[in-house]
Amino acid sequence: MECGLASTYTSSTAKPSSAVSGNRSPAKTGLHVNFTEKVEVKEKREKFLTAKYGAHQMSLIRKRLAVEMWLLEELQKLYNLPKRDPAVEGIECEVEVDIDDLLDMDDDCQRTQFLQKLLSSAKSKENIKEFIERLLEKIKTL
Repeated sequence: MECGLASTYTSSTAKPSSAVSGNRSPAKTGLHVNFTEKVEVKEKREKFLTAKYGAHQMSLIRKRLAVEMWLLEELQKLYNLPKRDPAVEGIECEVEVDIDDLLDMDDDCQRTQFLQKLLSSAKSKENIKEFIERLLEKIKTL
């Protein structure tokens, strides 16, 4: 942004013009400030906020992620779904197991009953009991 000053002041005895009110001093009647904007278009950089986690918090996040990835793979096996990369494309599954809901339950008996009811529509029923046992072991580590 540029700032320019235009002055028409010629002498200290100059009289104010009729357009200027009488309460201004005659020395400041011809002063004007002209602002001109330089037109420079710069690409605006996107700003991202990143958080730094401590080593302990990061190990907990990695552990949780490992359990969730294992859970996803096992559900694909139980429901005979084709293996896909979850990072590339979304995976649609007939059932969704929420680890937080399982952790909120009081004991393993409740968790087992909940999972058996939830997985009743699985295509390979013989592996459900083993899957539930392994899942309960894994969520105890979280």
